[in-house]
Amino acid sequence: MSVSDHEYLKKILLAPVYDVAVNSELVLMSRFSQEIGNDVYLKREDQQPVKSFKLRGAYNRICSLTEAQAAAGVISASAGNHAQGLAYGAHMKGIKATIVMPETTPEIKIEAVRRFGGKDVQIVLYGTSFDQASQHAQGLSQAHGYTYVPPFDDPDVIAGQGTVARELLEQNPNLDILFVAVGGGGLAAGIAVYLKQLKPEIRIVAVESEESACFIAAKAAGEPVPLSSVGIFADGVAVKIMGQETFRLCNRLVDEIITVTNDEICGAIKDIFDDTRVIAEPAGALSVAAIRKYSKQHNLQGKQLAGILCGANINFHTLRYVSERCELGEQKEAVFAVKIPERQGAFKQFCECIGGKAITEFNYRYANEHEAHIFVGVKLKGGQAEFVALSESLMQKGYDCFNLSDNELAKLHVRHMVGGRPPTILNEAVFAFEFPEHPGALLNFLNTLGERWNITLFHYRNHGAAEGLVLAGFDIPPESRSAFDEHLEALKYQHADVTNDPAYQFFLSHSEK
Repeated sequence: MSVSDHEYLKKILLAPVYDVAVNSELVLMSRFSQEIGNDVYLKREDQQPVKSFKLRGAYNRICSLTEAQAAAGVISASAGNHAQGLAYGAHMKGIKATIVMPETTPEIKIEAVRRFGGKDVQIVLYGTSFDQASQHAQGLSQAHGYTYVPPFDDPDVIAGQGTVARELLEQNPNLDILFVAVGGGGLAAGIAVYLKQLKPEIRIVAVESEESACFIAAKAAGEPVPLSSVGIFADGVAVKIMGQETFRLCNRLVDEIITVTNDEICGAIKDIFDDTRVIAEPAGALSVAAIRKYSKQHNLQGKQLAGILCGANINFHTLRYVSERCELGEQKEAVFAVKIPERQGAFKQFCECIGGKAITEFNYRYANEHEAHIFVGVKLKGGQAEFVALSESLMQKGYDCFNLSDNELAKLHVRHMVGGRPPTILNEAVFAFEFPEHPGALLNFLNTLGERWNITLFHYRNHGAAEGLVLAGFDIPPESRSAFDEHLEALKYQHADVTNDPAYQFFLSHSEK
């Protein structure tokens, strides 16, 4: 039976979350506000003891247990902020908790759960994916009588997250638009059911990563449906299917949905750092990424906008990726491919055509005696319009330009490989792979691929994420292509054929001399 809006209001107002959580600050992002012409406020949920809002919902659910349930203990499956929130909450209540995490979980996250939970928490490593860990946790729950505490799809969890809205309304009752990140939907559901009863004129915009837009998928289907795959960068919102109860609430109460790209998220991480000196995790920066995008799309001026920094548990090594991509996300950099003649002085002449713009990257290697293909990055002050003008100017001077600013293969792999071409024609097919990242995972990946087909191209770079990303080429004679495809399907790795991607074709495929 569904909980009524009025009952949710009561649950939120009476939630005992402040036994463990803090009333986080709502701060004005003064630099960012001035840049976009609106007052932008940031709700600092990174100030919670576990550096995310998840503590609120987990603790509220724990507090609703009967004496018998509390004595038996709780269990959940999570490799992220929910695990840390549940561990901390259980420890503070003196309740035994079991956290099931995939075997691929980075040690930094395992150690965080162990630190927050202490002797009251048992960590079980099982499987190589969240789905496998979740199924195992459900089985342990039934076998031992543990109470399963879901990360989002539970009325008490939703009400706990809704206490964020209670504070927001007290801190600034004059907000025009609130932007809320959506993964499973617990935070957005709790906030919406509170705000729409007390101040319905505040517009609520749900924000999803383009790579895990399960709310949009549920909207289209009229019910939660599983995504075939989710992106790994914003792992805090990398949810394949939205909750039933969270969808029921969000579908009715959230005004609008917007999606943001990885580059836009990286730009938002930098925006938050510039104003607060706090490093948000990718999911924690979604709302700020949406504020920049939405304000530009709707030409907003003089509005009071707010976003929620919902988490700051970032793997330090992920910052390499963020620093590479944030300028692209803010449209302060463009990367593109260009053909120049292979002759003395051509490079200098091309740089003269660029003018006074700062070159951020230049990759080149001799290919043949006729022309060179180069990968270029330039600083922009006027956004995309400035790049369009530059591109038109170069083309008028006889250069062929190809914008790669939105080409994921180019930004993730090809920019690090420019200049390598096979000397002879190969039956080359190129694939992008994802595989669970853990010590020895790359060797295991190569062993699983086998040695039947010769590898002609390979690029792997660790980004500190839960999944490894590889670009690999194979020499596949036409008569064995069907056998190769069958072998690939049997491996069960997520993959995509990118042989026809323009970045690969332009820089890495065989070039006739």
